Amino acid sequence: MRGLFATLILCIGCSVASAQQQPVKPDNTRANRDGGQTADQQGMNKQDRMLTQQIRKAITEDKSLSTYAHNVKVISQNGTVTLRGPVRSEDEKAAVEAKAKAIAGVTTVNN
Repeated sequence: MRGLFATLILCIGCSVASAQQQPVKPDNTRANRDGGQTADQQGMNKQDRMLTQQIRKAITEDKSLSTYAHNVKVISQNGTVTLRGPVRSEDEKAAVEAKAKAIAGVTTVNN
């Protein structure tokens, strides 16, 4: 009986120790705060709003893109478009950028 109890205590101790050793990803919000445009910097003139809407529509209508790509942030300011957010691959990044460039009126795309 003592052997069973000792084994049980040992198993519980090992599981607690392994659970505590999992690293936590650092919060890099402060480091990236000034890293580029954010959605609140979206241009408020009609042309910028229409440009963002057209690009967003083109991206979300492409069902070959992942959910990540569908949720890329599109920020337009004076005809310049900034794309922010994760995608699954470099090919997907290029596809999203190509869609933004294909929309009439885009002068620059920052990806």
